[in-house]
Amino acid sequence: MARPELTPGVFLSAVPLFKALDQAGLARLAAVTTRRSLKRGERVFSKGDLPTGMYVVVYGEVRLLARRAGRERLTGVVGAGRAFGEPVMFLERPAVVDAEAATDALVLHVPKEAVFEEIERNPVFARRMIAGLAQRIEAMVHEAERQAMGSGRDRLIDYLLRNAGADAGPALVHLPAAKAAVASHLHLTPEHFSRILHELASDGLLEVKGRRIEVRDLQQLANAAGKREPERKGN
Repeated sequence: MARPELTPGVFLSAVPLFKALDQAGLARLAAVTTRRSLKRGERVFSKGDLPTGMYVVVYGEVRLLARRAGRERLTGVVGAGRAFGEPVMFLERPAVVDAEAATDALVLHVPKEAVFEEIERNPVFARRMIAGLAQRIEAMVHEAERQAMGSGRDRLIDYLLRNAGADAGPALVHLPAAKAAVASHLHLTPEHFSRILHELASDGLLEVKGRRIEVRDLQQLANAAGKREPERKGN
């Protein structure tokens, strides 16, 4: 089934970040906004690229990856209705991560000059931008707190539960990046990450099929948190 075609103006008006704009402001942004269809794995921008604006996801997911010495670390996943790229846009510094499609996706590119002009015109829009950045910092603090607490098993279970998209029963979690990148995000070695998945699968809690993780029952998985795991050197 074909996805409905939405004009940039219609979509931007539905994104909370742009709700402070009047019709004239939305029209000005929409007039210079461009659409970009992405295939899974296609790059939006790379580390070191100079920012040309900010991006809004219409559908699909975009993953943010930090790459260093040949290793990847997942730093975030951006879903429909959310924006990315604003921090480096405001700093006017090169990007510090790669942004690429985790699934087939459609993103809108809003040029930085147009965003800056609307900020100068509309103080309420400026406050929404500041609030959006503050919320992102708050989310990063909460994520750091979660990663600092509990065992590696607990961190992985918490990650699966937060990404399951359901409250109870069976669920399917698609890892948005390679297992090694997700492991690094959870401060686990790839070996420890794989061992925990194997243990949870052996307990009958889930089934692993590549990046697809089928959780048999979310409540049972939640109940498995807090159980002591063997301490191993290097974890």
